[in-house]
Formats: sequence, C-alpha cells, structure tokens
Amino acid sequence: MPTHAVAPFARLAAPGKLLADSEVESLVADACPESDYRGKKVLLIIPDHTRTAPVGLLFKTLFERIGGVTAAFDILTALGTHAPMSEEAICARLEITADERSGRYGRVRFFNHEWDNPAALQGLGVIPAEEIRTLSDGMFSMDVPVTVNRRVDEYDQIVIVGPVFPHEVVGFSGGNKYLFPGVSGPEVLNFFHWLGAVITTVGVIGKKWTPVRRVVDRAGAMVRTPKLCFALVVSGGGLAAAFAGTPESAWDAAVDVSARHHIVWKDRPFHTILSCAPSMYDELWVGAKCMYKLEPVLAEGGELIIYAPHLKDVSVVHGRVIAQVGYHCRDYFLKQWDRFKDLPWGVLAHSTHVYGLGTYEGGVERARARVTLATGIPEAECRAVNLGYRDWRSIRTEDHAGRESEGILLVPKAGETLFRLREGGPG
Repeated sequence: MPTHAVAPFARLAAPGKLLADSEVESLVADACPESDYRGKKVLLIIPDHTRTAPVGLLFKTLFERIGGVTAAFDILTALGTHAPMSEEAICARLEITADERSGRYGRVRFFNHEWDNPAALQGLGVIPAEEIRTLSDGMFSMDVPVTVNRRVDEYDQIVIVGPVFPHEVVGFSGGNKYLFPGVSGPEVLNFFHWLGAVITTVGVIGKKWTPVRRVVDRAGAMVRTPKLCFALVVSGGGLAAAFAGTPESAWDAAVDVSARHHIVWKDRPFHTILSCAPSMYDELWVGAKCMYKLEPVLAEGGELIIYAPHLKDVSVVHGRVIAQVGYHCRDYFLKQWDRFKDLPWGVLAHSTHVYGLGTYEGGVERARARVTLATGIPEAECRAVNLGYRDWRSIRTEDHAGRESEGILLVPKAGETLFRLREGGPG
C-alpha cells in the first residue's frame, strides 16, 4: 500500500454539514500562495458534465486567488473518450454566464481533450512489460506506450479539480485518473480499462488499492509538469470534504471519506432493481454507471432495469464498434481472444461492465443476471446489442418504492453511489 510523505491540505465538514464557501476559499489560499503563481501559465483540468461536483465554485475561487497574477489561466476538459463539450456547456460546467465568459473570464481559454487526434498528443515513454507484470499482479506482460494531451507540457502548473467516487475500472475515481484517461491517448487508456475488465467490476469497484490504480499512478508520474490536485468529496449539492495536494496524496485522503459517503451497505441482494439515470448521463456509454454501481447487490437470475427515457444513444463516439461487438461477459471475449484482440480494448471493457458477470462454455453464454434498458433507444437496437428492452412508458417508478423487503430496489438517482452487500457480493 503506497504511502505519501506530504499530507494534503484538508477541509472536512462536521457530521451532517457541508463545507461553507469560505472554507473552500481558505483551502485554496493554503494550497495556492499567490507568489507561487505570479507570471506562470496554469492549466486547470476539470471533469465534463458526467460528474457531480461544484466545479464552478473551485474555478471561480482559484481564478479570484491567482487568475490575476498568472500569465495564462486556461481550462482543459478531461473527456477521456467522451464527446467534446461546446463552449456553452463548458460555461455551464463552470457555472458562469455568457456575459461573464466574455467579460470577467475573457482571458480564459477553453480546450477539449482530443484522445483520438495524434496531433493533439505527445509521447511520454513506455511502461515496460516487466513493470506491467508487477503492476498488474502478473495478469499482463506487455509494453504500454503512454501518451497525453500535449498541452500539459506547455504550462508551468497543472491544477486538477474533480470529485472522488467509487469507480468500476480503477476502484475509486479522482487523482491521476483526470490525466489517465482524462487527457490521455488511447494506448494506456485501452490497456488499463481491459485490465479492470479482466479483474471484473465487482472485483474492482469501491476498492482503494487496485492494479489499475497502480498503472494510472505510474503513468501520472511520467507527466513532468508540476501537479496540484483538488480532490472533492461530494454530498448532495455540496462538499463533505476537500483535499489539496499531489494527485496521489489528495486522492488517498479523499477516498477514505468517499467510502463513508458513497457506499450504501445492504443485507440482502435484490431480484429487481430499477436504476434511474440522471439527465447528466446522455448516452449508455456513461449511463451504464447505473449498472456498475448496483451489480454487487443484484441477485443471481435477477433483473436490473436502467430507467432513462431521455437516453437516446448507446454511444456517439463508440457506437459503431459496440454495434459490431454487442454486450457480453468477460469470458466471452477471453475464450475467443483471437477474434476480438484487435478491437479497442476500452470498448470491450465497457461491454463486459454493462453485461456483468457471466460464463461462456461450449459456445454458450450465460449471464448471472439480466440487464434491461427502459430508455429512448429502440427495442431492435437493444436486442441487437444483446440487452433486454422494456418500454419506459410501461414503468411507474413509484411502483418500485418501499419494497426492499420484497427484493425490489428503487434507486432514484443512480450512478455515483455504490451499493454493496455486507457479507460480500456476487462472483
């Protein structure tokens, strides 16, 4: 278990309370002395719209603190492989108006990460096969090239702002994950997503120290530009805690608080789960978090329904490959690896995360439980990618409320809170 010599700056709300804006301001003051930023070019890396966090508060506080003395103060959205954000959407993420954008924040430039544009990337080197063998606990032994958005090398200081939640690939999000895959190239991104898929979502999610986290932190260490990270623990509409330090130390401290706020423990599995996707999930690629966070409490043979009438697309960026592959369990791919090995490993990983645990024996695939879409995606498309379908109009969410004793669970806002069984989970 890694240790970090320098403890991060910290602000923790009292039980049942949230941090006041003044406490966030004092944290920024501690972490960002004005004199340290005078004349420097600062790149602020933020999450896109699919993560709940008061990013606007941090942006405005940081700009107020150091924006006036920096040579540059710019924004890079950590899209990973998500679709780019419009300027209007970035303003909404930063909680600023169009007038503020052209006025007070007119000098701030907005950039979207371009994971699939080689001209937007630069190589940092290779994590050698022998090291990958150690990092992955012997599951893989291969050279992994590491590329990152070239802008990270054009600034004097990177400042990462983002929340920490249980995560299906890495264990807990945040920290260096806003660099890899947030602003990384495809090679390392595809590798560690597939590494997480081989371990399985249930084997990774909500665990602090994982092989995937080791790979992410190893890649993060290859970024030469100094890094400061604000790791946020969100509760409702505010912050339960915030930490500022290196990506490793701030994340380390935030995970312990996130585990208390974002994991719900249940005494029994559920045969029916209605998992309601919030509007920030605008395609299944991200809306599938409504499956990931609930698979540990889904009973064998049960059904998890992703309820999202607003969701119309499987994936704008990756839809073609998903249509070709469909959704399947891990062993479906591992036992036919020659057939699938040349496809993007990140898409294969997503496929297994959505489908969940299962078996593939003698050419027959069996799911441990069923995943059904009650969305705006047509029935034919759902069936074609190997998922179930229900007409969302036939479902009344209130019919699923208050029925946990019957084995029916309603989650009105799914995707960021992990549900786990006290005595373990499936698998």
